[in-house]
Amino acid sequence: MLHTLNSIFPVRYTAMGLCVFGLLLSTFSLLALGAGLGAFVLFGLLVGVGVYDLRQSKRSILRNYPIIGHMRFMLEFVRPEIRQYFIESDNEATPFSRAQRSLVYQRAKGEPDKRPFGTQLDVHAEGYEWMNHSVAPTKLASHDFRITIGADTAQPYSASVFNISAMSFGALSANAILALNAGAKRGGFAHDTGEGSISTHHRVHGGDLIWEVASGYFGCRNEDGSFNPDKFAANARDPQVKMIELKLSQGAKPGHGGMLPGPKVTPEIAEARGIPVGVDCISPASHSAFSTPVEMMQFIAKLRTLSGGKPTGFKLCIGHPWEWFAMVKAMLETGITPDFIVVDGAEGGTGAAPLEFTDHVGSPLQEGLLLVHNTLRGAGLRERVKVGCAGKVVSAFDIARLMALGADWCNSARGFMFALGCIQAQHCHTGHCPTGVTTQDPLRQQSLVVPDKAERVYNFHQQTLHALQELIQAAGVNHPSGITAHHIVRRSTDHKVKSLAQLILTQLPNRALIDSELSSLPLIYRHSWPRASAHSFAAEFT
Repeated sequence: MLHTLNSIFPVRYTAMGLCVFGLLLSTFSLLALGAGLGAFVLFGLLVGVGVYDLRQSKRSILRNYPIIGHMRFMLEFVRPEIRQYFIESDNEATPFSRAQRSLVYQRAKGEPDKRPFGTQLDVHAEGYEWMNHSVAPTKLASHDFRITIGADTAQPYSASVFNISAMSFGALSANAILALNAGAKRGGFAHDTGEGSISTHHRVHGGDLIWEVASGYFGCRNEDGSFNPDKFAANARDPQVKMIELKLSQGAKPGHGGMLPGPKVTPEIAEARGIPVGVDCISPASHSAFSTPVEMMQFIAKLRTLSGGKPTGFKLCIGHPWEWFAMVKAMLETGITPDFIVVDGAEGGTGAAPLEFTDHVGSPLQEGLLLVHNTLRGAGLRERVKVGCAGKVVSAFDIARLMALGADWCNSARGFMFALGCIQAQHCHTGHCPTGVTTQDPLRQQSLVVPDKAERVYNFHQQTLHALQELIQAAGVNHPSGITAHHIVRRSTDHKVKSLAQLILTQLPNRALIDSELSSLPLIYRHSWPRASAHSFAAEFT
């Protein structure tokens, strides 16, 4: 009963309804009794504000919460005075830095991101990092930094170094997908579909797509959930699809799989995924199309061929190191290499995951990225495989730092969600997202006005790359790939200052795993490399 009433007149419109009732009552009082002019004026003004809120297109919260939504912006207005209580003291308890969110909001809205009075961080704190600059800065003509992925394929892709990470339609609303893809189209960067496949909303604006194919094979599956090559080819050969990404795991819940409950499987979601309407949608924890590392490489080669020669790779969060080493050994044995690998850090987010998985399963991005980069170098494969990464990447410094550690490009999910207006209300799994970003409720997602939010997505991408350009120029290099671990400095726990090159092993010698004695290599290789097999994901322990 309550759900029915809420669908007819949502609770979030209560303030608006009360003000309309108050206006009607005060109008009657004024006409019949000649009293209540003050109440008439007050309620009239409030109703006017509510009507404006519902009609404006800049702020999703006001469209979903007319009148009362202004309370949030009042607090935001006075935030310098209440920063100590509402921002700084709460920063460690929040899922993501409010300062980072504020930076994204400013850039997305096209507002100046310059700040007075110096750094807001404690430069003497343990773990503080900075980038060394040059006395001979460079001057670059453009901030449009790009790399070529799949140079040896029939259809190589010139990618931006900053792209939209995997977020599925179903996890995000239709309007969110539309806005992300429209922004990607305008800015010339890539939009990862997430494992929910390619929906009609991905196709409207024609932005470049990275099609993520996961264990559920959504968009390319048979009725029993197995892989269907004909359906895959039909989608993969669409000119809008630029790359194919085989998903092994994601940072937020690696090795877990998932389920979209039947009531949430709408006709639109069912069409995109190739599943029945209203039936529980299962994402298995592992793939059925292959069971060994060699078979996995053969499957990647098959996807590349079926797509018409588009760059094909895989995404994973690093778990057991011998499993990753087994994949590399399979590359060496078969001669089949992916065109790219995306390393997802355990700090990455998702709409819903068990707490233990989000906090304690999977390798953090830095450690996972270093292991992938160094292993490929040690196997003599690094020049053949591009490496992307994702996991709380938001700022230009984040991009520069991760490229210094071995990444060729970075993806961001939450950064672009913030650009859409996400306030991290953490109601993604309830369907009650206040900004219309992660809900399938048609009324709630109407608050997200696509043209306005597409502009913000574009602005965020452009302004972040502008900031990256300034960092790269200050460092005295000509491309983000020129930033190395020697450029990034950290104050360590013993208060000593060292570059990341001194603190972290960032460069395993080329072909060291082939030409050198294992006894001369770091422990992880001495221990796990001999136990890895190209023909099994299991370790060969004796």
